Amino acid sequence: MRCPFCGNEDTQVKDSRPTEDNSAIRRRRFCPSCSARFTTFERVQLRELTVVKSNGQREGFDREKLLRSMRIALRKRPIDADRIDRVVNSMVRQLESSGESEIPSKQIGEKIMEALQTMDQVAYIRYASVYKDFREASDFNEFVETLAPEASPGL
Repeated sequence: MRCPFCGNEDTQVKDSRPTEDNSAIRRRRFCPSCSARFTTFERVQLRELTVVKSNGQREGFDREKLLRSMRIALRKRPIDADRIDRVVNSMVRQLESSGESEIPSKQIGEKIMEALQTMDQVAYIRYASVYKDFREASDFNEFVETLAPEASPGL
């Protein structure tokens, strides 16, 4: 593993342990060249996934991009970071085990919407506003009206 600080290719593993949900191995590493310490994660990858964007462009699936979008939607909401990681791990496992190597970006967006709807209504609306490209306040109103009637009064 290359040191992210000095580029040295000879780093040492000082500690390894599974993550809380046993979906990855967390490794603490040490660089003998610059004495820096850093953490890496090793995850099982069932298959190489490619995301097919709405314009037809293809790019490699990036778990961190999915995690980042969830974290942005859930920013300043009372949701534990470990819960977000577990949900993302579950989504990635579902995508990898679907049998498809090419996943439409729309399918990933829908999975995120489903997860956020069960986690936090405010984050769900935040994500929807970007995902569904809301242009004005009336778009928010229309979307909130489509939510379950028991959820709407608290929003």
